[in-house]
Amino acid sequence: MRAPTGSVVGLCSASATMSAMGMAFLGYWGIHEPIPWKVGDILVACLAFLSFGALGSTIWLITTPVPEDGHERIVPARRAFATGMILMWLAIVIAVLP
Repeated sequence: MRAPTGSVVGLCSASATMSAMGMAFLGYWGIHEPIPWKVGDILVACLAFLSFGALGSTIWLITTPVPEDGHERIVPARRAFATGMILMWLAIVIAVLP
């Protein structure tokens, strides 16, 4: 098995960084507050958790071993990362709008 280089390391670190930023956003936004949630609050939480799933699957996709003659898994991992980023930013935008 080859050592991870280039895009693998970059996608893993970017995905972990976005996950950490998302957790900080949820902590700052107030997911733990006891007030009743509105529809917008539920939407923001659902989008954020879906983004965590996409960002976590990025790391899983990019580090899954492939045979020497197999196809690289970089393209699906990049798509999963882009999906996770879009979902996270969408959650942040919806939370900031009144």
